[in-house]
Amino acid sequence: MDKLISGYKRFREIAWPERKQVFEQLAARGQRPETLVIACSDSRVDPQMIFNAGPGEMFIVRNVANLVPPYMPDEQYHGTSAAIEFAVRVLKVKHIVVMGHAKCGGVHALLEGAPPEAQDFVVEWMSIAEPARRKAMDMDLPQADRQRFCELSCVQLSVENLMTFPWVAERVAAGDLKVHGSYFGVATGRLEVMDESGEFRPAEI
Repeated sequence: MDKLISGYKRFREIAWPERKQVFEQLAARGQRPETLVIACSDSRVDPQMIFNAGPGEMFIVRNVANLVPPYMPDEQYHGTSAAIEFAVRVLKVKHIVVMGHAKCGGVHALLEGAPPEAQDFVVEWMSIAEPARRKAMDMDLPQADRQRFCELSCVQLSVENLMTFPWVAERVAAGDLKVHGSYFGVATGRLEVMDESGEFRPAEI
């Protein structure tokens, strides 16, 4: 905790004076982000840093392996789906970006099995991506290539699952919401974006 408090002190001394007015405006007007980013909880993948975004610019939900479950309203707890609903129906974002990444621990657990200490929730959560796992295992690929293939497949699957949410599909059809897939290389700092055919290509710089 001491390290976090030290970071907070630096924020108050350096960042806060520069952005005080921005935060005051956000507090007064409320948030109006145009983009929802669905990213992994991995500590190496920070959407705000990667997209060089400031406070109030992005609504971000992070979970294990950046997965979107299918639309399934029931009495269970649905943190990711709740965030999607709020962003799309209340904040009326114009873009949804699913961002996968290299060396994803959730995808590794999906392919190789979760650690013994992560059996209560991780296994069931990653079962969302079972179609991606089967697709990867059907490919005759080396282990490292299979990992990347499955990471990309998880992004594709999440984009497909987003379209099972009726109010996402309606806004996409109306042309006022766009859904994107992307993939970040942790070691390279490179971003790839998914085109309409489902292929991933380097983002233009």
